[in-house]
Amino acid sequence: MKGFNLRIPGPTPLAPEVREALSQEMISHRGPEFAALFREVGEGLKRVFQTQNDVLIFTASGTGGMEAALVNTLSPGDRALVIVTGFFGERWLQIAQACGVDAVPLRFPLGKCADPEEVRRTLKASGPYRAVLVTHNETSTGITNDLRAIAQAVHSVDEPPLLLVDAVSSLGAIDLRTDEWGCDVVVTASQKALMAPPGLALISVSPRAWQAAESARLPRFYWDFRKMREYAAKAQTPFTPAVTTLLGLREALRRIEDEGLEEVFARHHRVGKFTREGVKSLGLQLFPDEACASDTVTAVRVPEGVEADEVIRRLHNEYGIVISGGQGPLKGKIFRIGHMGYVQEEDIQEVLGALKEVIK
Repeated sequence: MKGFNLRIPGPTPLAPEVREALSQEMISHRGPEFAALFREVGEGLKRVFQTQNDVLIFTASGTGGMEAALVNTLSPGDRALVIVTGFFGERWLQIAQACGVDAVPLRFPLGKCADPEEVRRTLKASGPYRAVLVTHNETSTGITNDLRAIAQAVHSVDEPPLLLVDAVSSLGAIDLRTDEWGCDVVVTASQKALMAPPGLALISVSPRAWQAAESARLPRFYWDFRKMREYAAKAQTPFTPAVTTLLGLREALRRIEDEGLEEVFARHHRVGKFTREGVKSLGLQLFPDEACASDTVTAVRVPEGVEADEVIRRLHNEYGIVISGGQGPLKGKIFRIGHMGYVQEEDIQEVLGALKEVIK
C-alpha cells in the first residue's frame, strides 16, 4: 500500500534510515550504548542550534519545552513581553499566564511579521521586562519573524531582558544563529525539521539563562534545567528518556550533517518558493505577506465558494495527501501545506497537481 504524502506542519515524514533506526532493539538508558547515543545526539544538536551552549534533551512536546524555558528563568510576577503573530504566539502567552508571569502581549495582524522597531519602542517605553518571548516561525499563519532584528532590538535596551525563542518549526530548516544573535533559550522539537518522530523537546541554554535559573522561583521538578545538566554530564537523563526517538534523531542529524546545514537551509528556501509559486499558478492567494512567508509551511486562502474541510477531505481520501486547516480565528479560512524536513520539490508537485483537480 502506498503511504500518505504527509504535508502538515508536523509531524513530518521520516527518511528510510530514520525508520530503520526506530526498529532497533531497546537499550538500557543507563548503559554505555545509551551514553554513546546521547553524546552523539548532543554534539549534533549543538551544530544545528549553531551554539556552544548546553543543549538539554527532555522527553516532551515542544509545548513542554516552552514551559520549561519559562519556569527555569522567571519568578512569579516577573514581567514578560510576548510577541504574538498567531496561534503559537498566543500559546506562549497562555503558558506564561498559567505560570503566574505578568505577561504583556504585543500583537501584530495575522499574516504579518512582528515589527522589530515596534518591539524596541515597546521595550523602551514600558519596560523593564524580565524576558521577551517570541515565535521564530509561526506555522498558523505561514510567516517567519525576523529573529535577528528582534534580537538586536531586545539587546538595544539598557538592561536587556532574556530572549526566549520558540523555534519548534524553524530550527533545522531556517537559519537561526543562537549564539551570534544572543538568544538565551531556544526551544525546538524532534518531529519538525529535525525529521524524527514526536517525543523530544530540545532546549539550548545560554550563560545568562543559567544565571537566571539559579534565582528563578517558579515551581519545577521534571523541567528543572539544573537537574538535567547534572545528569547530562554523565550522558544520562534524570528520568526515562524516549530512547527510540533518540535513535531516530541520531540518524536524522547524521543526514543533516551529510547534506550540510547551509544546503539544508537553501533546500527549504527553494522548496518554499516552489510551493508559493505553484499555489499562485493555480489562481490561489497566499494568506501571509509574501515578504515574510515561511520556508517551512505555506498558508493559502480558501477561495470563495470552497470549503476548506472539503478540500482537505478530498485530498486525503482521493489522493492520499494530508494537509492542515486553519487554527483559531483562521479555521475554515485557510489551509496549510507543510514542507519541512524530509522534502523535495517532487513531493510538493504531487500536492499541487492534486490540489488543482480538487479546486477545479
